[in-house]
Amino acid sequence: MTRMRWLVASAAVLGLMAGQATAADKHKIFLSMSYIGNDWQAEAANMVKAMAAHKDFKDKVDLQIQVAGPNAQRQIQQINAMVQQGAEAIVVYPISPTALNQVVKNACDKGVMIIAYDAEITEPCAYNVSIDQEEAGRVTAEWLVDKLGGKGNIVAITGVPGTSVDTLRTKAAKDVFAKHPDIRILAEANGMWSQAVARTELSKILATHSWDKIDGLWMQAGCFTANSMQLESGKKPEELKPCAGEGSNGGRIQMLPAGTEVEGANSPYAPMGAPRISYASPPYSGGLALKLAVQKLEGKDIPKLTKLPLPIVKNDTVKLCAEGTWKEMEAGCNVFLPSLVSNPGWFASIYSPETPEIGLQAALVGQPES
Repeated sequence: MTRMRWLVASAAVLGLMAGQATAADKHKIFLSMSYIGNDWQAEAANMVKAMAAHKDFKDKVDLQIQVAGPNAQRQIQQINAMVQQGAEAIVVYPISPTALNQVVKNACDKGVMIIAYDAEITEPCAYNVSIDQEEAGRVTAEWLVDKLGGKGNIVAITGVPGTSVDTLRTKAAKDVFAKHPDIRILAEANGMWSQAVARTELSKILATHSWDKIDGLWMQAGCFTANSMQLESGKKPEELKPCAGEGSNGGRIQMLPAGTEVEGANSPYAPMGAPRISYASPPYSGGLALKLAVQKLEGKDIPKLTKLPLPIVKNDTVKLCAEGTWKEMEAGCNVFLPSLVSNPGWFASIYSPETPEIGLQAALVGQPES
């Protein structure tokens, strides 16, 4: 071998070794997802991926993603496998607050950090990042009761059963309704936090109860769809029932005053003054969980429970983001132009001063802020 060829070959080997060293130096972190059949879960996963891809983390994190579906046993098996594959931390959306406790304890005993986002894990060694789900259920139910003057028939569309999110929200809301004997839950169904499932379940309910028999709606997701279905039935925008529900972009566009000029708006994805309170489990919670996991692996102290502020938007506080920039979100905008966000089921509460690494492109396509 000539000296020149030897130098080239040696450089290639050294480059390969350097690349291997870099990969070995990264923290091996897994994302364990359970149910993924809705816009929120896809958006939250995008924000986790974007955080891992940000310049501050891409050389620190080797992120691998697995999906268990709504099956606690499968999620347990996958977490066991992640530990065996050398995970240093696991960011998890748990299908149950308790079913994973033993596998989580086993992981902790082997030195693996477990951090859950949005839904919680009750095993004491786990870390959790979430809003106050009971507050979300209580505040929205109180708004609906006030809007109805303390009496009327309501429809309740809940979330993914078994999760701490659904259990806590629903119980808190029903506790409020129980204090008002003239409030009656006319019908209830699991909406799985999905606009499509909410439409299916509302269609079943409307087969036996007309819109004229329904005075209001409490929905963990689906107010956009409920408003759209009312318009399809012939209702006018000013006849829409008050709806307390999650923060989809389409629902918040509908909250804007009728006649507001909005680029890309097209009925039903258009301003109509729909009576709403819109709250949110922020989808940035997963990205924040990953950021906290890295901090912990680097030896920093992080809280066992990171309680996120509950974003609440009403008709008098809905504010349009014209460009979707970080500066606009810092100034308090909370709904995006349909021309920027084509999917009305996409969740709009993506801003946090704790996660400047991830913004609109992170939520939409998994790309970090520049």
